[in-house]
Amino acid sequence: MATIPATLPTYYIPHGGGPWPFMPERAATLGSLTAFLRGLLADSGTTPRAIVVVSGHWEEPVPTVSARSDYSMLYDYYGFPENTYTLQYPAPGSPEVAREVADALAGGGFPTAAEHRRGYDHGVFVPFMLVAPEATIPIVPLSLVTGLDPAQHIAMGHALAPLRDDNVLIVGSGMSFHNLRALSTGADVLVRSRRFDAWLNDAVTGEPTVRDARLAAWASAPEARFAHPREEHLLPLMVAAGAAGDDPGERVFNDNIMGAATSGFRFG
Repeated sequence: MATIPATLPTYYIPHGGGPWPFMPERAATLGSLTAFLRGLLADSGTTPRAIVVVSGHWEEPVPTVSARSDYSMLYDYYGFPENTYTLQYPAPGSPEVAREVADALAGGGFPTAAEHRRGYDHGVFVPFMLVAPEATIPIVPLSLVTGLDPAQHIAMGHALAPLRDDNVLIVGSGMSFHNLRALSTGADVLVRSRRFDAWLNDAVTGEPTVRDARLAAWASAPEARFAHPREEHLLPLMVAAGAAGDDPGERVFNDNIMGAATSGFRFG
């Protein structure tokens, strides 16, 4: 992976439920997701100099960039085995790239903030322990914005797009289906989730010139509010899609995760 593509792709990845790769009973049923995440950097065609990660587990009033140089873990999950609260992912941060992210957002007209205390949440450290297990690539977390306006997050992606030409990988980490109550009851989840998943795939992989408008109107899609009673796990997709510009989208992961149709996407 020594060759650096002229422009890096962007991704929207499912990060699974809690610390799933480190729970044998869950990991055994999610081999396809493990394989997808482990192959992400090979799919991108390079080892990026940094990865900007937008997690569905962080919201702030304005786009906020984490500017730490090293990280603790934020174990923001509950009721899991004791060993999952000792997981460590020592990938460094990059205050330099954090400044580049803030400058790009400011250039797009966004007020920004920097954060220096928050650890890696599980939408970051859990999937990236598979994506980049050597933990040598700097990770720069970027928050969602309170209010969860899809058009605003697409515009954030537009502002970040130039980083793709400077060997920075942009990844949205969420879940394309995130209705935990429905998953616990099993009420027609697979059938209904497939309706939303089919719409989402059509919107993402369709004509790039209309993709932004379709994604901004995601709440009118079939089963939209069943799939996402609250959309924080979908909004990282909007940033990845916005950063793609006119590049096409492609579904690169699709499986049933915990009983629901779930997808991951690549742009460019």
